[in-house]
Amino acid sequence: MASPRSLALALLFSFLSCYAPIVPSQASSDGFLKCLSAAIPTQLVYTQSSSSFTSVLVSAIRNPKFATPGTVKPLVIVTPTNASHVQAAVVCGRQNDVRIRVRSGGHDYEGLSYRSERPETFAVVDLASLRSVTIDQKAATAWVGSGATLGELYYAISKASSTLAFPAGLCPTIGVGGHFSGGGFGMLLRKYGVAIDNVLDATLVDAKGRLLDKQAMGADVFWAIRGGGGESFGIVLSWKVNLVPVPPTVTMFSVPKSVNEGAVDILTKWQEVAPALPDDLFIRVLVQKQVADFQSLYLGTCDTLLPLMDSRFPELGLNRTHCKEMTWIQSVPYVYLGSTATVEDLLNRTTDTTSFSKATSDYVRQPITKDVWTQIFAWLAKPNAGLMITDPYGEKISSFPESATPFPHRGGVLYNIQYMNFWSAATNGSAQIKWLKDFYAFMTPYVSQNPREAYVNYRDLDLGENVVVGNISSYQSGKVWGEKYYKGNYQRLAMAKGQVDPDDYFRNEQSIPPLMATK
Repeated sequence: MASPRSLALALLFSFLSCYAPIVPSQASSDGFLKCLSAAIPTQLVYTQSSSSFTSVLVSAIRNPKFATPGTVKPLVIVTPTNASHVQAAVVCGRQNDVRIRVRSGGHDYEGLSYRSERPETFAVVDLASLRSVTIDQKAATAWVGSGATLGELYYAISKASSTLAFPAGLCPTIGVGGHFSGGGFGMLLRKYGVAIDNVLDATLVDAKGRLLDKQAMGADVFWAIRGGGGESFGIVLSWKVNLVPVPPTVTMFSVPKSVNEGAVDILTKWQEVAPALPDDLFIRVLVQKQVADFQSLYLGTCDTLLPLMDSRFPELGLNRTHCKEMTWIQSVPYVYLGSTATVEDLLNRTTDTTSFSKATSDYVRQPITKDVWTQIFAWLAKPNAGLMITDPYGEKISSFPESATPFPHRGGVLYNIQYMNFWSAATNGSAQIKWLKDFYAFMTPYVSQNPREAYVNYRDLDLGENVVVGNISSYQSGKVWGEKYYKGNYQRLAMAKGQVDPDDYFRNEQSIPPLMATK
């Protein structure tokens, strides 16, 4: 005999199967909560009056500037433990005109997975409990829940095999769901592309509350969720990914060079060499104050790396003392958490939340001249200056057509730039944000044009925000920021949104607007 809870859920789905868009009205908070209680265990639902509401909300807020009294907070946080809970949250939200935002790891640079820029009644579905990782070593595949962190994914892979890996980001506390939704790149990008180049299947709860796999959602929507940004097309619960081979030994190095040690000349050379190196070698640069730190992952031993660097990039002066040989899984905490970090540290989901931050991004397609690099270091020497991180492209990431996935930054890109600045609670951050904006303006002539490309996982609301017209996000207003993130793929993303969520239920300040096909 069916349980009362399952009967309630069935009734909710039957309601939505004949759903007609309702005229927006004052959200029925009581109705929403009553609906949730019929389908989801009470202990998984946190209202604002709950004693645990604040602790659950801030548990994955990675930027304290979004944890202030003025932040627009959710009406309720739902912490599902299975797919039916997510489906119920969507159906209840549609029935009661309460929108949903989705959080996997909380690293959205603008906090849009758990807050709103403007007063709005919304709920958060926090996927932290949907974080299982199932490895099929023989097939070299894995199913990973969107609530898992990259660290948890990497750790699970390493327990199954010492010679399998996955090409995704460096920060171990990033949630899989948001990271994959924007593309997801890390130090294996030149060898194996971005994360979504290695996604084989997914499960999605759509705006009707249906649970769909790759076949059921259709080719256009499956294309869209792999790089089209989180939360636009539904809630992705899990991903099937292809695991990639790595050698038993990899080599890391970190070689800092100051301006006085020739950093300008070396960087000028790096931007031409790094994108053209063999795909086993990745050298990124962290540029801060008057120092450029060249950080590398090489899929091989120091013995094979040294002659390669001598022939291709002798300007860096790499020698054996710089080499640190280890396994691939050891390289993950080493590069991000430091030389004393352990593999077990990858399982720590918490982060330091004392630093406030702001970021934005660029893509470089033509080498920056030496005199401009000199000016860049002058900017980095200013009071309240931040930093820039440059990641070289080329090889696998650049081998796909721009339209292969929504992530369009492919052939012709030399490197990506992430600009960041930080401040403490002792200041309001205005000086640091001004520096970032002024430096971004200075860089305009030296980066990609028409559009000036940006990476959606380095989200920046200063690039533009949606304008809602008639309760639907405007396609035209979305182009302002959308073509920076997605280039020519923006229109196809909007068409996919029109297929799966024509009423624009899943939306935020930079979600894809729906565009309906003309007959």
